[in-house]
Amino acid sequence: MPKKEKQGVVVSSKMDKTVVVKVADYEPHPKYKKIMETTKHYKAHDEQNQCEEGDVIRIIESKPLSSGKRWSVLSIVEKRK
Repeated sequence: MPKKEKQGVVVSSKMDKTVVVKVADYEPHPKYKKIMETTKHYKAHDEQNQCEEGDVIRIIESKPLSSGKRWSVLSIVEKRK
């Protein structure tokens, strides 16, 4: 089974080797069919501490690294402007 990948924006990079990533998902409302945005925060492992707040990054599933960290940074798509 392939590992899941997600793309999102770094919300916080204050922790050592950890970033918090906000991932948006767009789905239609069940009754009204309006496209609704739902967001979720993921903690991802950043080994080199290279991500900053505002960066767009890709994360991939990994083994549990701590009690709340189950994702790793795969690549930086776009640096913050």
